[in-house]
Amino acid sequence: MSGDILPGIIWLVVLLVVNAFFVGAEFAVISARRSQIEPRAEAGSKAAKTTLWAMEHATLMLATSQLGITVCSLVILNVSEPAIHHLLEYPLALTPLSPELIGGIAFVIALLLVTFLHVVFGEMVPKNLSFSVPDRAALLLAPPLVLVSRVVRPVIWALNGLANLILRAFRVTPKDEATSTYTLDEVASIVEQSTREGVLADASGTVTAAFEFTAKKVGDVEVPIGEMVLLAAGSTPRDIQMAVSEHGYSRYILTDDVGEPTGYLHLKDVLDLTTPESFAEAVPAKRIRRLASVSRDADLEDALASMRRSGAHVARSLTAEGVVTGVLFLEDIIEELVGEVEDATSA
Repeated sequence: MSGDILPGIIWLVVLLVVNAFFVGAEFAVISARRSQIEPRAEAGSKAAKTTLWAMEHATLMLATSQLGITVCSLVILNVSEPAIHHLLEYPLALTPLSPELIGGIAFVIALLLVTFLHVVFGEMVPKNLSFSVPDRAALLLAPPLVLVSRVVRPVIWALNGLANLILRAFRVTPKDEATSTYTLDEVASIVEQSTREGVLADASGTVTAAFEFTAKKVGDVEVPIGEMVLLAAGSTPRDIQMAVSEHGYSRYILTDDVGEPTGYLHLKDVLDLTTPESFAEAVPAKRIRRLASVSRDADLEDALASMRRSGAHVARSLTAEGVVTGVLFLEDIIEELVGEVEDATSA
């Protein structure tokens, strides 16, 4: 075996391992969950603290990884391909092929073999491994990656600065930290795990209700028009008093001649209308409270935000065609979050 073949094969194995390290570290840093790393760091783990530092300097870590991957790829091609090329020439020399054809075939096979090994073992295997166990991979690979980044920091700083200048030229603000916010699914997972381990108590179901709240629509909570006690727009304080005596609610929706909700009255709005004349006359229009309007297909949290902005406690629920299907009460929205609210309203 030629003297340059064995060193070439050894370099191939070493460079594949180094390339796999950089690829695995790169994907581990961006895939790891802070919620899993932070408790270890607080417990005093140096590896976890270094991993958090790497996650907070994601751009530097990615630049270091890319530099390492690029160098490894170039060296693999220049060192290992000739060694495999020469190794293949021995068996091919036993064929009746010409030396030129043997050299061409050996080159193509060597190039394909090196490319295959580089892609599979140097790229895909470490990438998939980091995606499968991101937290463990980050704790294992991030500390040495940070060490490498400090050694080559001047080069990384120059390359990173050039990249940031290019981004700013396109009006894109560079970011040096991986996202530290949690998605709804991640928070739900944290709550579930904390409850299971006894760290978080949710006996009332309030925390669970908060997650379910985000998935609900206005139509899930609205009170259908057909199930409500409605009063005509020209109702008098006497009518309100009779409705309270009969049904016990403190709030009533007023409708126009065609049955469309136009506003609502609270019992306290007419308590001072006690004279015989005012008691028998229609409630003044200025005392009738307005109804907000929300789409029954809107997210319940969006409807809550809209009602808070307008200061409305009651809203009409409309279809996309503008047809009123029900009424949404603020108390009903709150009950979705905190449970039953003991406050008589309309139904």
